[in-house]
Amino acid sequence: MPKPAAGLQRCFWSDGSELYDGYHDREWGRPVTDDIRLFEKISLEGFQAGLSWITILKKREAFRAGFDGFDFRKVAKYSEADVQRLLADAGIVRHRGKIEAVINNAGRAIELQREFGTLARYFWRYEVDVSKRPNKLTVEVLRGFTTAPEAIALSKDLKKRGWKFVGPTTMYAFMQAMGLVNDHQHDCFARTEVDALRKALPRP
Repeated sequence: MPKPAAGLQRCFWSDGSELYDGYHDREWGRPVTDDIRLFEKISLEGFQAGLSWITILKKREAFRAGFDGFDFRKVAKYSEADVQRLLADAGIVRHRGKIEAVINNAGRAIELQREFGTLARYFWRYEVDVSKRPNKLTVEVLRGFTTAPEAIALSKDLKKRGWKFVGPTTMYAFMQAMGLVNDHQHDCFARTEVDALRKALPRP
C-alpha cells in the first residue's frame, strides 16, 4: 500500500516518523492469519512489556534474525547456548526471562497447532465483540481500551496452557495489531480500509 499523502489523518499514537507511520499504515489492525506472523507478534508484545512499542519496532529485524524468523518449530529446539547467544546480541532486548519465555511459548505454540490445526484458528476464537462499544472511536475512548473481556479470557487460557508474558493488556495489544478488532480511531484514514479487510476475511 502506498504511503498516504502528507496531512492525511492517522491514529493519535502514530508519531510522524517514517518507521512508525509505515507500521500504522501498512500493518497495524490489518487481519493476520499467518501462524509465523502471529507467533512473532505475540513474542514481540512480550518483549515490549515495560517498554515502548517503537523501541521494539526499531529492533524487529534484529529479533527476526536472532529468533530464526520466529519459526516456532525451530525456536522450540533452542538450548541454553541459544539463550546465551541472544543475551549477547546487542540488537535485541537482552532480558533472560523474556528470551526464555519465547522459547517456552514456541513449544506451547506447537501444541496449539497440533490441537487446533493452526494458531490462527485458535486466536481468532477470541475476536473482540464490539457491539456494545461507542460507534465513534475518539482518542478519549481509545485511551480507555487497555484490555477487553476476550483478551482477559485469552490471557487466562494461554497461561493455563503454560504460556508466559501473556497478560491481558499484552494480549489486547496483540489483538489490536493482528486485526482481531479494529481500533483505528474514527477519523483515521485506515479505519475504513481495515473494516473492509476484516469483512472480507474468511475466518480461520
